[in-house]
Amino acid sequence: MLPSPSVLSLVLLCLVALIGPARAAVPIPKPPAVDARAYILIDSDSGRVLGEMNADERVEPASLTKLMTGYAVFLALREGRLKLDEPVTISERAWRAEGSRTFLQVGSRVPVEVLIKGMIVQSGNDATIALAERIAGTEEAFVQLMNEYAKQLGMNSTSFENSSGLPGPNHYTTARDMAILARTIIREFPEYYRWYSEREFTWNNITQRNRNGLLYRDPSVDGMKTGHTQSAGYCLVSSANRQGMRLISVVMGSKSVKAREDASAALLNYGYTFYETVKVKGSGEKVLEPRVYKAATALAPVGVAQDIYVTVPRGEAAKLRTETRLNEPLVAPLEAGTAVGELTVTTESGEVVASAPLVSLQPVPEGGLWTLLIDSVALWFH
Repeated sequence: MLPSPSVLSLVLLCLVALIGPARAAVPIPKPPAVDARAYILIDSDSGRVLGEMNADERVEPASLTKLMTGYAVFLALREGRLKLDEPVTISERAWRAEGSRTFLQVGSRVPVEVLIKGMIVQSGNDATIALAERIAGTEEAFVQLMNEYAKQLGMNSTSFENSSGLPGPNHYTTARDMAILARTIIREFPEYYRWYSEREFTWNNITQRNRNGLLYRDPSVDGMKTGHTQSAGYCLVSSANRQGMRLISVVMGSKSVKAREDASAALLNYGYTFYETVKVKGSGEKVLEPRVYKAATALAPVGVAQDIYVTVPRGEAAKLRTETRLNEPLVAPLEAGTAVGELTVTTESGEVVASAPLVSLQPVPEGGLWTLLIDSVALWFH
């Protein structure tokens, strides 16, 4: 005998009560209103933009320019064109530099590492020009390198006229471009990024404190650079790391030192409160082991070449899904790193939030004559 409709309804109601209503996603409020002409907040690993205002508007970078000078210096160190203990002779031009200074003496020989700290911690224009002259011969030639590097990094709305950040008609950037540069430095030069967290530096018996006040206010903040001119206002690129999640905020054109620090702190706190970042797949991690025809071994591991990070609203990371697509059939030989498909990461609703090529993780050589013959026949029926 079948149960009555009333009994079925009662059973369904009990099941709903046990399971509970579906949990709606926590709503994400708008980013905080802050004192700035422009700003942007991004996750360093995933690159996701968490908030922005006028992020593509042309603004003056002031001493944020020194981030690009630092990038060029770090690149020269990596390539062996420069050494940290190498002495650099201070030119009269560097010695006469306007604005903030490290107080270098003309004709003195100062190690590269000292100049780097003077540029980063003290924002010394004299140290900055000395480094530019050492790398490219003249500051003018160095500026050409800066602009070329900007193009290579995709900083398409940036133009530099000098290495230190003095105002000029063709010296400009955007908040978005500064975020690109900061993210690149953090990712590519972790061994040098530590200098951006130093709170003070002494040279020539003069001690100067780092102007980034967030280093003293928030223990999770470990960089990066301040900037100020009368026309640019008060600018700050800051980065923080809380429980492995690194955010970068860029604040341009605030009205005071306190305003730029308060704005940066508010943006960082917003990002950490409402978002989380997870590593979905690691570089070199095996995702699949598909069949490869005509190969010495029937199966070959494939994965992703770089770490895949995804930033989502808090509580949503557990709901992420990964899907794979292979360019079948796969046929040997395959070199390591050959693209053989795609991995996509989607939310519960099906929105694609990340994608990356699937690549062969090791070389896949051809098999013997018998394997080639058998698999050639098998491919006819694939």
